[in-house]
Formats: sequence, structure tokens, C-alpha cells
Amino acid sequence: MGNATDGATEQETAVQLLDKLFGPQSRNLNRAMDLTTQRAGLITRNLANVNVPNYKRQDIDFGIEPEGEDQSSISTLRTRRSRMDGDNESRPVRLDGNSVNLEDEVMSMAEMEVRYQLMTEITSRYFSGLKSVIREGR
Repeated sequence: MGNATDGATEQETAVQLLDKLFGPQSRNLNRAMDLTTQRAGLITRNLANVNVPNYKRQDIDFGIEPEGEDQSSISTLRTRRSRMDGDNESRPVRLDGNSVNLEDEVMSMAEMEVRYQLMTEITSRYFSGLKSVIREGR
């Protein structure tokens, strides 16, 4: 009986060690994937509302937060109703008040597709490496 308890304690210690070593990277990858998915949703919404009068384009600011900030809070996201570069003055607004530019949104969607593919590749390689480290430890 004592051996089973010792084995469980060793497993818990190993899990805690792995979380300390790899937890921050895993959380950062997860957050990056979440932000990418949220931005794709906003771009899709912009495209769906391209002909809605007075609709203002929405986007996510991917500003980098200082280390130690509470990065789990989605409320820290800043949704801007303008161009990503923040240049409201040069952004053309149609006569109906809609600020969505179809060409810009299509370009943003293509960028998001590349970003998403990159993030999935990085995540896949990260977990493959982690799996390899775990196997070598046995």
C-alpha cells in the first residue's frame, strides 16, 4: 500500500514540475490561439455587416502586455472600431456611415489564416517536443 501512495506522490511531483517548466509557454500558446480565433470572429462579423448602415468595423489590438500582467482576463482586450493602425482620420467612411472596407477585411482574413496555421504548427511542435521529453524521462 505504501508503494502505491509513493507512486502517486511521485506522479503529483512530476506533474507540478512539468507545470512549472512548461505551464507559462502552454498558457501563452493557448492565449495566442484564443486571440487569433476571436479576431477571426470579428473579421467575419465585419464581413457579414459590410452593407449595414452605420456599422463600425471592429478589431482586436494585439498589443503585447508586460510579463506578470493578468493575461487570463479577456477584459484586457481592447476592441477598436477603427483600422488596426488607429488612423481614424484617413479611414474612408461610406455615405451610409459604414466603415467596413471589403478589401481590407479580405486581406485581414487571409492574414488571420496564415497566423492561425502558424499558431497550430507552433502548438503541434511544442506538444510533440513535450511528448518527447516525457518519453525520454521514462
